[in-house]
Amino acid sequence: MCIRLLSHPWIQRTRRSGHEPRRTDSPTWWPEELQIVNVQVGEPGPGEIRIRHKAVGLNYIDVYHRTGLYPLKTPASIGMEASGIVEAVGEGVSHLKVGDRAAYASQPPGSYCEERVMPAMNVCKLPDVISFETGAAMMLKGLTAQYLLKKTRPVEGLEKGDFVLFHAAAGGVGLITCQWAKALGLQLIGTAGSDAKCQLALANGAVHAINYNTEDFAARVKEITDGKGVKVVYDSVGKDTWDKSLESLRPFGLMASFGNASGPVPPFAPAVLGKGSLYLTRQTLFSHITSREVTQAMADDLFDVVASGKVKIHIEQRYPLKDVQQAHRDLEARKTTGSTILTLD
Repeated sequence: MCIRLLSHPWIQRTRRSGHEPRRTDSPTWWPEELQIVNVQVGEPGPGEIRIRHKAVGLNYIDVYHRTGLYPLKTPASIGMEASGIVEAVGEGVSHLKVGDRAAYASQPPGSYCEERVMPAMNVCKLPDVISFETGAAMMLKGLTAQYLLKKTRPVEGLEKGDFVLFHAAAGGVGLITCQWAKALGLQLIGTAGSDAKCQLALANGAVHAINYNTEDFAARVKEITDGKGVKVVYDSVGKDTWDKSLESLRPFGLMASFGNASGPVPPFAPAVLGKGSLYLTRQTLFSHITSREVTQAMADDLFDVVASGKVKIHIEQRYPLKDVQQAHRDLEARKTTGSTILTLD
């Protein structure tokens, strides 16, 4: 069984009407293009493995692929992370063997399935102390938290006691980052869309949590930091938080964009960054995991912090793979917290 994206219906609809595609068009029916199909799974070629999945991770990038914000040639398989058992190994693959427990966050998309053949480079052996469900829920989100906190740093660096601002702090990446930042001695200020989600962020290590639907988070950040602002903002929300994120930075601070759940940020003049000589970067995980060695080093860091108990992976939602349409609806409607997995039993 495999879930395939048959087309991008919103693109077809807007093209027929002669209008530019808009992400606000009827999000309730987009998931209907995700359909169950049967496909033939072959043998792995050089540098590939065949893996039978035990659990599959759900991420916001899957929504981007489904809607066409990140276009794929359709029909297409989507999904970027999963865990399972290695069933076959192609020529040249030495770090995995048949029977290994494994997990990955990897290109190309295609994890929404029972089994697949895929490149082995970003597939990592899963330690026995970490369950398949946890492995599927943490790879993309956990590796994202790893490169944000360890590699995406302001020019002045990060030291214990420094304030950072993290949007969507009650989401999958957010809850991991809250805990990891606390373990590193950072003071993470989280934002979320409800008081309940703010409490969840606080329970997982945020020192302050701001409901951005009821408070001006930029003003609150300045209050918390005695008017100085934060050294870095980690922003996966995009359009809705952009301007006030820039206002929240101290001079020479870093605006680290790694997603756009509320929509793409409109074009802006570089002079906007001149107030405070700010830095801006747009990060993606797949720019970081470009070699076997780097992927394994990042994964080892993640495995260690999870195995130590300093970071717990909160799986708050489980959907059978066949119910993937509903999973997408709930994710896009911001009804989820923590991590979500698609189950295969």
